[in-house]
Amino acid sequence: QAQLAESGGGLAQAGGSLRLTCAASIRNFRSYTMAWFRQAPGQEREFVAAIHWSGATTHYADAVRGRFTISRDNVKNTVYLQMNSLFPEDTAVYYCAADQASYIHVERTMYNIWGQGTQVTVSS
Repeated sequence: QAQLAESGGGLAQAGGSLRLTCAASIRNFRSYTMAWFRQAPGQEREFVAAIHWSGATTHYADAVRGRFTISRDNVKNTVYLQMNSLFPEDTAVYYCAADQASYIHVERTMYNIWGQGTQVTVSS
């Protein structure tokens, strides 16, 4: 059974950093595009970052570009999201997602495997 498990969320001060980890139990993990989404209270789940299955290309939402970095380790079957220069507006539940495709998608509906999420709270 394919599963994703996020960890690393918590409380950070504005300007601080957090590193999220997504542990994947997926057959042929190397073939999956991986992504991070987030959802704030009362808001729709929105795209944050994605990394191609090869690790060769990445894509970021405008709101996080230059501050967040997505990476993957295809040996450890793990995806990371390094978050620097955090804003209170980054407060949300962060979800890891997987898409068995050859392209990077930003649409939530394109991803068919999801983790349970990890809470990130940034204080001002």
